[in-house]
Order: sequence, then structure tokens, then C-alpha cells
Amino acid sequence: MTERTPPAGSRTPSRAGPGGRVLAPLALAQFICSFAGSNMNVMINDISDDLDTTVQGVQVAITIFLLVMAALMIPGGKLTDILGRKRCFLIGLTVYGAGAVLSAVSPGLGVLILGNSILEGVGTALLIPPVYILTTLLFTDLTSRARAFGIVMAAGGVGAAAGPLIGGLITSAISWRAAFVFQALVIVVIIVLSLSLDDPLPPDPGRHFDVRGAVLSAAGLVLIVTGILAADDNLWLMAGLLVAGALVLVWFLRWVRGEERAGREPLLSTGLFRDRVSNLGLVTQNAQWLLLMGTSFTVAAFLQVVRGYDAVQTGVIFTAATVGLLASSLAAERLAKRWSQRTLIMAGFVLSVVGIGVLIALVAGSAGPWAFAPGLLLIGLGLGVMLTPSVNVVQSAFPEKRQGEISGLSRSVSNLGSSFGTAIAGTILVAGLSKNAYATAMVVLAVVGLGGLAAAAFLPRATAPTGQDRRTAPSRPRGPGG
Repeated sequence: MTERTPPAGSRTPSRAGPGGRVLAPLALAQFICSFAGSNMNVMINDISDDLDTTVQGVQVAITIFLLVMAALMIPGGKLTDILGRKRCFLIGLTVYGAGAVLSAVSPGLGVLILGNSILEGVGTALLIPPVYILTTLLFTDLTSRARAFGIVMAAGGVGAAAGPLIGGLITSAISWRAAFVFQALVIVVIIVLSLSLDDPLPPDPGRHFDVRGAVLSAAGLVLIVTGILAADDNLWLMAGLLVAGALVLVWFLRWVRGEERAGREPLLSTGLFRDRVSNLGLVTQNAQWLLLMGTSFTVAAFLQVVRGYDAVQTGVIFTAATVGLLASSLAAERLAKRWSQRTLIMAGFVLSVVGIGVLIALVAGSAGPWAFAPGLLLIGLGLGVMLTPSVNVVQSAFPEKRQGEISGLSRSVSNLGSSFGTAIAGTILVAGLSKNAYATAMVVLAVVGLGGLAAAAFLPRATAPTGQDRRTAPSRPRGPGG
């Protein structure tokens, strides 16, 4: 892993543009959505006691939140073109804020799922695609876009990694309900900051929205993740749900092809899957978020359920991952200048897999809380190194007119990875498939990391050179819908 990107070519990295005025609300939005996906991990005991439910019930709530995001992110990306990026962003923030308030006052698990899992999930699916579309459109060369994505991804990574600490502090000092009030307050701040945002492209209300495609894609994803969650209850049910989900997704793809042949605009163009580099980038994104959320849930559940740590202690231990992720994410611009995106993604997976190995080894040999720190630090560093280049690889592969579609697909794939991470690792832990359920869950995550490393190895050695990125390069011939 020693290859370097070629020197900058004909284009000078741009420092002009909206800068912090645009990045502040976008980064904050990514932060709070990622925070919502991980902060509940340290509230498992508090929520289950207060709402008279179980650890598995809280796991289901967390997974449904991630699943709703994954299932609706593609339709959400398409709606950005129809409604406009800023309007879709503001609608998403409003729905999310309403869900946070409802979660804060929920009397039982059902209302918590409605507020946190459904409304916050729908709001996230509407507001996240505009974050990535605006970042891609407003920062036009690789270096400035890497800096912008570095800030956005750092905010998201810190939200996911620091969620346990912030959530733990709020839970211990006040209540788990106050953590949702905190989310609602941050949403208000984002809305105020977003009022001055400019949408670089006009909305196109005349564009077709593929309702049947949206229903089929969402149903297929829901069935698959529900099947994984059913593993600890009934293996036959799990198999049936997985098969049903796969069949629905095949139905979705056939519907999309039929719409394209008829000359109508489908929910998702099959042309998005004809770009080999983008496909590999999507695989790495899925694996990265599976690692992040799977590790977060596994370690948090182990610390609280097995070791008996409270929310603050659990959150403090996760600080190691937060520090590593923040440090490497904020260095994204400098790293992009020196190393190819392929190298950074591969290095990130190597660090993460090594970190998982260190976690397993040190925790097995020590009952102390700080045995978790070295492994979590390595995982945080690895994830921070590769999150930004993976997003850049995918977003830069398509022209402006495709940014709505590819942003929705990219975020759906990432959030599906988050859902898989929580569902797979959580199912292993909750089901207690072996006496060493913690180690088993972490080994599964390491295998996923090796799969991501293998996909990254097939990326071109000089992905998106700094002189001219693929999004602005002359278009090459594509097939129908491509």
C-alpha cells in the first residue's frame, strides 16, 4: 500500500465557495443522525427498565430506526430532485424533530418505536441525501470536496462514536429522555442555520416519482433485515423472510427494467450499477458502517449487560474510538493530497480488522475497562481514514443530474450496513449462540472487514485523480438509463 496519487493536474484545488456557511448545518445534520443511531446503545438498561421491556426490545427499536433509513433513503434521494434539495432538507429536519419530541415523552416501547424508529428514520431519509448532493455540487474538485466530505464524515463519525458518551452523560445526569430533547434542540439550531442555504439547482416538480418502485425496494429491505433479527427466535422464519426479501428485490429490479424499456423514469436507474468503481465503493461503504454500528452495539451491550457498567462508564470507554475517528477524518484533505483513495480505504480496513483482533485479545485477558481502549482507537482511526474516500469514489462517479439518485443509493447502502451491523452482532449477543458470544460477534465483524478490504483491493490504483474527477470528466457512452 505505497502507491501515491499523481501530482495535481490542470485544476487548482478550490478554496472558494460557500465554506463554513454551508458546511455547518450539513455537518450538524450528519452528526445528529449518526448520534441517534448509536446513543441508545448506552441506554439499553435504562430504557428497558423504564419502559418495562427487554434488551432485545431496545435492539429492535435501534434496528428499525436504521432499517427505515436504509429502506427510504433511495426514495428520499429521488424526492430531492422533485422538491428541491433545501426544501427536502427542511422537511426532513421537521419530521425528525417531531420524532425526537415524541420519543422523549414515550410511555412505552411502541411509542418509542414510532417516534425514534419511524419518524426520526423518515426524517433522516429526507434530510441526508441533500447533505451529500449539496456537498458534491458545491465543491467541484477532488481536494476541496475531500475537505468538505472530511468535515461532514467527521461529524457523522463523531456522532456515531461519541453518541455513547454524550448519551451516557445526559442519561446519568438527567434521564434517557433528555437525550431526545437534546436531539430536538440541535434540530432547531440546524433549521435556523439552514435558512440561508442556497440550492444550486432548481426543483423539478414535473419529474416522475416511481411509487411502486419505492414500495418494492423498501419492502425487500425490510424483509431481509427482519429475517436477520428473527435468527434468535426461529431459523425457519429467518430463512423464509430472507428468501421473501430477495424475491421482492428481484421483483423491484424487473420493475425498474420494465419502466426503463417503456421510456419512463424508474425510482433507480440500472445505469447506476454499470459503473464498476462506484459498485466497489458502495460495497466498502456498506462494510464500513456495518463495522462501526456493529462494534458500537456489541461493545456497549457487553459492557452494560455482562460487565455491569453504567451509561457514563460505557460512554467514556468509547472516547478512544471517537478520538481516533475524529483525528483521521479531519485529516481527510491532507490524506487525499498524498495518497490514492484506494490506498486510504485499504489502510482503513486493515486498521479496523487489527483493532478488532486487539479488542478480542485484550478483553479476554483483562477485566479492566481500559482493555477496550487500544482496539477501539484503532477501529476509530481505520474508519476515519476510509469513510471520506469511499463516499468520494461513489459521488464523483456520476454527473450532476444523477446526484439525487446516487446519493440516495449511497446512503441507503450505508444505512443498510448499519442495520446489518446492529442486527447481526446484536442477534449473536442476545441469542447467546455460544459461551463466547462477544468474541463470536466481533469475529463476524472482522470477517466483514476482510470482505471490505478485498473489495477495496479491486479499486483502480489512481481513483479520481486530483487533476480531474470523474464527475466532471467528459461522459463516456452508456446504455439505456446509464
